[in-house]
Amino acid sequence: MRLKLWEEIELAQNRVRKVILRTPMLYSDAISKLTGKEVYLKLENLQKTGSFKIRGAYYKLSQL
Repeated sequence: MRLKLWEEIELAQNRVRKVILRTPMLYSDAISKLTGKEVYLKLENLQKTGSFKIRGAYYKLSQL
């Protein structure tokens, strides 16, 4: 039986939690002014790998 999408997301979150840093969000005044909306940037470049791709890559490798 296939998991529901939300269950898959929670499973992935639990698997990567051990190795992924929790990174901050930073309010962007300049982009917020340009868009007329509140814009926050997620600082994934602060991961150990310096990349936002670590979450998906680690999860995929953990399934092998």
